[in-house]
Amino acid sequence: MQAAQVADELRARLTPLVERTGYDLEDVVVTPAGKRRLVRLSVDKDGGVTLDECAEVSREVSAALDTFDELLGSQAYTLEVSSPGVTRPLALPRHWRRNVGRLVRVTRTDGSRVEGRVTASDDVAVDLEVDDAPITVPYADVSKAMVQVEMRATGGGPSAEGR
Repeated sequence: MQAAQVADELRARLTPLVERTGYDLEDVVVTPAGKRRLVRLSVDKDGGVTLDECAEVSREVSAALDTFDELLGSQAYTLEVSSPGVTRPLALPRHWRRNVGRLVRVTRTDGSRVEGRVTASDDVAVDLEVDDAPITVPYADVSKAMVQVEMRATGGGPSAEGR
């Protein structure tokens, strides 16, 4: 079985397990790594995922993977569980909900682009603040959307009065 087929089957089997632990299974990638396979899972939840929570999911998934001999065979595997990070495209309503307040760049299906801050979302559209004006973008009109990394200055320097 090809790595992509194994990943699809693992996604189908692991999604209910991960959801029972309170997380969403965002992605499963299986790649050959020498004599081993690398199984990478991306999990998320509202409020984000901590390192301890990734470890919790890893323990649950590892126990399940040990029973999937027909998928992984006798080949050893390495399991990595992480959160998706800001490079994940915003593709599902829950992705938008989890990024309220963040700056996003949206490419629409007509090729136009808009950059704005997510103010709200529901199951069919996202509300953005663009140049101090609210707009609503239906998900059906989005071909690609990504969170934009913002660098903010910290207030660690001397104040104007202290100079």
